Amino acid sequence: MDKTEWRFVGKNILQKITLKDKQKMEAVMYAHLFDSPLWKEADVVGVTLSQSHEWATEDIIEEGWKANKIIAAPKCIPENKQMQFYQLDDYDQLEKVYFGLKEPDPERSEKVNKDDIDLLLVPGLLFDERGYRIGYGGGYYDRFIEGYLGKTVMIASEKQKQSGLPVEEFDQRVEYVLTENGIRGTYTF
Repeated sequence: MDKTEWRFVGKNILQKITLKDKQKMEAVMYAHLFDSPLWKEADVVGVTLSQSHEWATEDIIEEGWKANKIIAAPKCIPENKQMQFYQLDDYDQLEKVYFGLKEPDPERSEKVNKDDIDLLLVPGLLFDERGYRIGYGGGYYDRFIEGYLGKTVMIASEKQKQSGLPVEEFDQRVEYVLTENGIRGTYTF
Protein backbone atom coordinates (compact mmCIF):
# COMPACT_ATOMS: atom_id res chain seq x y z
CA MET A 1 0.00 0.00 0.00
CA ASP A 2 1.11 3.57 -0.57
CA LYS A 3 0.81 6.34 2.02
CA THR A 4 -2.54 7.56 0.66
CA GLU A 5 -4.01 4.10 1.24
CA TRP A 6 -2.43 3.92 4.69
CA ARG A 7 -3.98 7.29 5.56
CA PHE A 8 -7.38 5.87 4.65
CA VAL A 9 -6.71 2.92 7.00
CA GLY A 10 -5.67 5.28 9.80
CA LYS A 11 -8.71 7.50 9.41
CA ASN A 12 -10.99 4.45 9.48
CA ILE A 13 -9.38 3.22 12.70
CA LEU A 14 -9.97 6.59 14.38
CA GLN A 15 -13.54 6.88 13.09
CA LYS A 16 -14.44 3.50 14.60
CA ILE A 17 -13.50 4.62 18.12
CA THR A 18 -16.64 5.88 19.85
CA LEU A 19 -16.55 9.28 21.56
CA LYS A 20 -16.99 7.60 24.95
CA ASP A 21 -14.10 5.20 24.34
CA LYS A 22 -11.96 8.00 22.90
CA GLN A 23 -12.45 10.13 26.02
CA LYS A 24 -11.60 7.18 28.30
CA MET A 25 -8.47 6.43 26.29
CA GLU A 26 -7.40 10.09 26.35
CA ALA A 27 -7.78 10.24 30.12
CA VAL A 28 -5.53 7.19 30.53
CA MET A 29 -3.00 8.39 27.93
CA TYR A 30 -2.74 11.83 29.46
CA ALA A 31 -2.32 10.40 32.97
CA HIS A 32 0.66 8.44 31.59
CA LEU A 33 2.01 11.59 29.95
CA PHE A 34 1.66 13.83 33.02
CA ASP A 35 3.35 11.21 35.24
CA SER A 36 6.29 10.80 32.86
CA PRO A 37 9.77 12.29 33.22
CA LEU A 38 9.39 13.57 29.64
CA TRP A 39 6.54 15.84 30.77
CA LYS A 40 7.92 16.70 34.19
CA GLU A 41 11.33 17.74 32.83
CA ALA A 42 9.98 19.81 29.94
CA ASP A 43 9.69 23.56 30.39
CA VAL A 44 8.45 24.22 26.85
CA VAL A 45 5.95 21.85 25.22
CA GLY A 46 5.02 21.98 21.54
CA VAL A 47 1.51 20.72 20.84
CA THR A 48 -1.00 21.05 18.03
CA LEU A 49 -4.51 22.38 18.46
CA SER A 50 -6.52 19.27 17.74
CA GLN A 51 -9.55 18.88 15.53
CA SER A 52 -12.50 16.69 16.47
CA HIS A 53 -11.18 13.61 14.64
CA GLU A 54 -7.79 13.79 16.40
CA TRP A 55 -6.76 13.00 19.96
CA ALA A 56 -7.91 16.04 21.92
CA THR A 57 -5.09 18.29 23.11
CA GLU A 58 -7.01 20.81 25.20
CA ASP A 59 -6.35 18.87 28.42
CA ILE A 60 -2.63 18.81 27.62
CA ILE A 61 -2.57 22.54 26.93
CA GLU A 62 -4.48 23.37 30.10
CA GLU A 63 -2.41 21.02 32.27
CA GLY A 64 0.69 22.70 30.86
CA TRP A 65 -0.66 26.11 31.83
CA LYS A 66 -1.43 24.87 35.35
CA ALA A 67 2.11 23.50 35.64
CA ASN A 68 3.58 26.84 34.48
CA LYS A 69 4.97 25.32 31.31
CA ILE A 70 5.31 27.35 28.14
CA ILE A 71 2.88 25.90 25.63
CA ALA A 72 3.92 26.39 22.03
CA ALA A 73 1.43 25.83 19.21
CA PRO A 74 2.33 25.60 15.52
CA LYS A 75 1.38 27.88 12.68
CA CYS A 76 1.76 26.31 9.26
CA ILE A 77 3.43 28.23 6.48
CA PRO A 78 1.95 26.64 3.31
CA GLU A 79 4.34 28.39 0.92
CA ASN A 80 7.29 26.30 2.12
CA LYS A 81 5.45 23.67 4.19
CA GLN A 82 7.24 24.76 7.36
CA MET A 83 5.92 25.41 10.86
CA GLN A 84 6.66 28.21 13.28
CA PHE A 85 5.66 27.70 16.89
CA TYR A 86 4.16 30.50 18.99
CA GLN A 87 3.64 30.78 22.73
CA LEU A 88 0.02 30.14 23.61
CA ASP A 89 -1.09 31.70 26.88
CA ASP A 90 -4.79 31.92 26.11
CA TYR A 91 -7.21 30.62 23.50
CA ASP A 92 -7.93 34.25 22.55
CA GLN A 93 -4.57 34.26 20.75
CA LEU A 94 -5.93 31.88 18.12
CA GLU A 95 -7.29 32.60 14.68
CA LYS A 96 -9.23 30.40 12.28
CA VAL A 97 -7.32 29.54 9.13
CA TYR A 98 -8.02 27.16 6.25
CA PHE A 99 -10.34 24.15 6.78
CA GLY A 100 -11.47 25.56 10.13
CA LEU A 101 -8.09 24.92 11.75
CA LYS A 102 -7.10 27.11 14.66
CA GLU A 103 -3.57 28.44 14.84
CA PRO A 104 -1.80 31.14 16.82
CA ASP A 105 -2.22 34.65 15.47
CA PRO A 106 1.35 35.98 15.02
CA GLU A 107 0.08 39.48 15.84
CA ARG A 108 -0.99 38.32 19.32
CA SER A 109 1.65 35.69 20.07
CA GLU A 110 5.39 35.49 20.65
CA LYS A 111 7.56 33.21 18.49
CA VAL A 112 9.16 30.20 20.16
CA ASN A 113 12.46 29.03 18.72
CA LYS A 114 12.68 25.39 17.66
CA ASP A 115 15.69 24.81 19.94
CA ASP A 116 13.73 26.04 22.97
CA ILE A 117 11.03 23.36 22.69
CA ASP A 118 11.88 20.52 25.10
CA LEU A 119 9.01 18.18 24.25
CA LEU A 120 7.16 17.99 20.94
CA LEU A 121 3.85 16.12 20.86
CA VAL A 122 3.36 14.87 17.32
CA PRO A 123 0.01 13.98 15.74
CA GLY A 124 -0.51 11.19 13.25
CA LEU A 125 -2.75 8.49 11.89
CA LEU A 126 -0.54 5.40 12.20
CA PHE A 127 2.81 4.40 13.66
CA ASP A 128 5.13 1.41 13.58
CA GLU A 129 7.60 -0.17 15.99
CA ARG A 130 10.49 1.83 14.50
CA GLY A 131 8.90 5.18 15.32
CA TYR A 132 7.85 6.00 11.78
CA ARG A 133 4.41 7.48 11.37
CA ILE A 134 1.86 8.27 8.74
CA GLY A 135 0.64 11.82 9.25
CA TYR A 136 -1.92 13.84 7.41
CA GLY A 137 0.15 14.26 4.27
CA GLY A 138 1.66 17.73 4.44
CA GLY A 139 5.09 16.71 5.71
CA TYR A 140 5.14 19.65 8.13
CA TYR A 141 6.19 17.61 11.16
CA ASP A 142 8.84 15.67 9.22
CA ARG A 143 10.40 18.96 8.16
CA PHE A 144 10.23 20.33 11.70
CA ILE A 145 11.63 17.20 13.36
CA GLU A 146 14.63 17.13 11.04
CA GLY A 147 17.41 18.67 13.11
CA TYR A 148 15.17 19.04 16.18
CA LEU A 149 17.07 18.23 19.38
CA GLY A 150 14.22 17.90 21.89
CA LYS A 151 12.11 14.83 22.66
CA THR A 152 9.38 13.72 20.24
CA VAL A 153 6.27 11.83 21.34
CA MET A 154 3.46 10.69 19.06
CA ILE A 155 0.00 10.52 20.63
CA ALA A 156 -1.83 7.42 19.40
CA SER A 157 -3.84 4.37 20.39
CA GLU A 158 -2.47 0.86 20.23
CA LYS A 159 -5.13 0.39 17.53
CA GLN A 160 -3.08 2.71 15.29
CA LYS A 161 0.05 0.54 15.49
CA GLN A 162 1.01 -1.17 12.24
CA SER A 163 4.01 -3.20 11.19
CA GLY A 164 6.31 -1.96 8.49
CA LEU A 165 4.87 1.33 7.30
CA PRO A 166 6.36 2.68 4.07
CA VAL A 167 9.25 5.08 4.65
CA GLU A 168 10.54 7.75 2.31
CA GLU A 169 13.88 9.53 2.58
CA PHE A 170 12.44 12.67 4.18
CA ASP A 171 10.41 10.79 6.85
CA GLN A 172 11.53 11.40 10.43
CA ARG A 173 11.06 9.03 13.35
CA VAL A 174 9.55 9.92 16.71
CA GLU A 175 11.45 8.76 19.78
CA TYR A 176 8.43 7.79 21.86
CA VAL A 177 4.82 6.78 21.39
CA LEU A 178 2.17 7.58 24.01
CA THR A 179 -0.74 5.15 23.98
CA GLU A 180 -3.32 3.90 26.46
CA ASN A 181 -0.64 1.39 27.56
CA GLY A 182 1.90 4.09 28.49
CA ILE A 183 4.91 5.75 26.88
CA ARG A 184 7.43 3.57 25.13
CA GLY A 185 10.60 4.38 23.31
CA THR A 186 10.40 3.29 19.72
CA TYR A 187 13.39 1.01 20.28
CA THR A 188 11.47 -1.00 22.89
CA PHE A 189 8.59 -2.31 20.80
